[in-house]
Amino acid sequence: MNAPVASTEDLIYSVEDGIARLTFNRPQARNALTFAMYEQMAAICETINNDRSIKAMILTGAGDKAFASGTDISQFRAFKTAQDALDYEARIDRVLGALEACRVPTIAAIAGACTGGGAGIAACCDIRIGTETTRMGFPIARTLGNCLSMSNISRLVSLVGPARTKDLIFRARLVEAPEALELGLLNEVVPDVAALQRRADETAKLVASHAPITLEVTKEAVRRIRRTLSRDEGEDLILRAYMSEDFREGMDAFLNKRSPNWKGK
Repeated sequence: MNAPVASTEDLIYSVEDGIARLTFNRPQARNALTFAMYEQMAAICETINNDRSIKAMILTGAGDKAFASGTDISQFRAFKTAQDALDYEARIDRVLGALEACRVPTIAAIAGACTGGGAGIAACCDIRIGTETTRMGFPIARTLGNCLSMSNISRLVSLVGPARTKDLIFRARLVEAPEALELGLLNEVVPDVAALQRRADETAKLVASHAPITLEVTKEAVRRIRRTLSRDEGEDLILRAYMSEDFREGMDAFLNKRSPNWKGK
């Protein structure tokens, strides 16, 4: 048994019997991620890549209200320039790219809300297990008025197809567990959080018992088949969204708990 390593108050990481577990631990904020948490997640992926004793990783959120609700909106307060927007999306692409390319099978154990950047994290995982209360989506069109990066759009299109990707984002709706299962956003649904943790553990132990190189090369082959557009190909779209008046309005409305007044500029 390995001792817990690399834990912080906001992100708990431990390894036991070859199974790594990463828990987003901000239930008071629906497990919204700070920039420091994103960076820690990327560092954990690097640690796992260099430790052949680790065979699988489970990602989950503390409590039963949310897996992760995306980036903590307060992190956007400091945005002032175009470079701030580009740097933010570059960070997200780098971190989620590290998770997607992590050597071992990754299992997202999803209870409650899984939205925005949280849904982006789940989309990077190899297996997604939800509960009957799981809700997934990218409601940015009614909250902040920002956009997904090209990499995130590519992953979502790969999972559910272009028409459903547009439907999810245009309607800004959260998909309930049965529909998420049908769409491919979830691989399996269990009744509650207790069953979720058991099933995630069972699945992790199962894949950990299989030939690691077979799993590793299969995972990489699938990643290579799915073409991810480069960040450069989407910079104009990022700037169009993040430098707009609507993004500022969306952020202010969200933080002040009011409805945004979109102007389309």
